[in-house]
Amino acid sequence: MSISPSDTVTTRRAPSSPAGEPRDGILRTVPIGSVQLETGGRLPAAELAFETWGRLDPDGSNAVLVEHALTGSSHVAQGHSAEEGWWDSLVGPGRTLDTDRYFVVSINMLGGCYGSTGPASPDPDGVPWGSRFPFVTIRDAVRAEAQVADLLGIDRWHSVIGGSMGGARALEWAVMFPERVARCAVVACTAASSAEQIAFAQAQLQAIRMDPNYSGGDYYGQELPSAGLGLARRIAHITYRSELELQSRFGRRAQGAELPFGSAVPAARGRYQVESYLDHQADKLVDRFDANSYVVLTEALMSHDVTRGRGSLRAALSASTAEFFVAAVDTDRLYFPWQSDELARALPGDVPVHTISSAVGHDAFLTEIHQLNAQLRSAFYPEG
Repeated sequence: MSISPSDTVTTRRAPSSPAGEPRDGILRTVPIGSVQLETGGRLPAAELAFETWGRLDPDGSNAVLVEHALTGSSHVAQGHSAEEGWWDSLVGPGRTLDTDRYFVVSINMLGGCYGSTGPASPDPDGVPWGSRFPFVTIRDAVRAEAQVADLLGIDRWHSVIGGSMGGARALEWAVMFPERVARCAVVACTAASSAEQIAFAQAQLQAIRMDPNYSGGDYYGQELPSAGLGLARRIAHITYRSELELQSRFGRRAQGAELPFGSAVPAARGRYQVESYLDHQADKLVDRFDANSYVVLTEALMSHDVTRGRGSLRAALSASTAEFFVAAVDTDRLYFPWQSDELARALPGDVPVHTISSAVGHDAFLTEIHQLNAQLRSAFYPEG
């Protein structure tokens, strides 16, 4: 079985195009059947949402998989859609990932809330999975993505690239399916989630679970756990940005006419600008993301460990035959640059660590990925 644009459902609005023309950046879904999961859970019927840009060569040699981060989606680039993509500076005609040359694919992770089967999806009886949605690992997600690659007729990826949680999936692709990955780029990610990364994640999960509206995960059709999800986002966002950026951008300044200091009534205290910024980030996520999916994907990332069941880090990575590209953000305080160094040293061959230099912190893998254009082109995507 293979799939074509006419076989799947499009959910993003796009301008009309001639019959048979590719619909770059338009969300589609495909059923992948029953999914048996690493920890013993099972989904009797699942589907994954994906988007594509460009055309697949007859020999399938130009396919590139781009993996999204924790609260990201498959919408990497705008294409024919009305919405900007989260890596528009990297993917598109004439860009580093030139969609006139490469067939770019991005898949919403299993357990997510952008079209793939997740906790909000109906079970076989038509009831949202909610608290009954099984535990998903990074490896489960990659196995599911491999089924989409099969349906698209892609036997081997020209390259797989991802940042943050997307980097974890890219790395697992190279280890789990070495015959299917020619090149692998891991940006702002590590070989395994560290104790500190797990600790930050646990605080976020507790924020959601302690919201009375969470109802153990069975809140669909009721008041949403917006306060808990918003608090989780605040915690996460502090780790996504550097102290230098927060200080230089906001300092101790008050938000507009609000008075954060001097009120005799604690409840009437105004906000500092940085507080307003975190409130804004929380509100944005609550408006677009499902709390249960946040829990599922966060726990999947907590489980990330490329060495699990494979021996030492060097032994685990020796299974891959891909060329590797590793990059870090110099001000990242969630995925420290030294952790990228550790990954690179354990990879076969001599793999340098490229650096995004930015005051932003971890999120620079999104906002300043253009800094790696020359290095990525030299390593993986030379101009034709």
